[in-house]
Amino acid sequence: MFNYTFRWNQALQALPQMLNGALVTLEIALLSMAIGLVCAVALTLFRRSDSRILKGFAATWVEVARNTPALFQIYMAHFGLGAFGIHLSPFTSLLAGIAFNNAGYLSENFRGALKAIPDTQARAGRSLGLTSLQAFRYILLPQMLRIAFLPATNQMVWAILMTSLGVTVGMNTDLAGVTQALNAKSFRTFEFFAIAAVIYYVIAKVVTLAARALAWRLFRS
Repeated sequence: MFNYTFRWNQALQALPQMLNGALVTLEIALLSMAIGLVCAVALTLFRRSDSRILKGFAATWVEVARNTPALFQIYMAHFGLGAFGIHLSPFTSLLAGIAFNNAGYLSENFRGALKAIPDTQARAGRSLGLTSLQAFRYILLPQMLRIAFLPATNQMVWAILMTSLGVTVGMNTDLAGVTQALNAKSFRTFEFFAIAAVIYYVIAKVVTLAARALAWRLFRS
């Protein structure tokens, strides 16, 4: 027999704490995207290089990032590195794991974007005296980022949602961690996690709409 009594007032009183946790969630997601973006550009360059070592390194990173669970990657940052005497805080472990994942997916997005750019543009740059790196920086990179901008938005949303995995390594200041702590004190699981789900949804929607508006403003013809 269904006899659960909802107590939304108790959950709503904790809303300021949950919103503070949401800010930490957004901070981790933004930092992981920034780090992932830089790493992804480097991986893209490595995959275009003539060095087998660099190509192999980039290919391995992308394969591991895209074909293993994000939880595994966070665990390796937090517990795996501990085996070598490298002990990271829950915040740093979560950030490193998500950034690693972001870099792998963004690099693959960039690879697809480069395929949409005619090879003649890079050759034209070389014919004007640009080096391969200069041709990539001034000709290919701007177009690559433009093409991959909206797909990268999906990765940003995924990064926001991945932050919830931080509770598995002791992260307790983000939205999922704060929600879990509040639930442990009150056992109002449905109310707290329902509110958290709404907050995650709103953040994801705001990010998606903001990215579309920014893309329209920056890339309109």
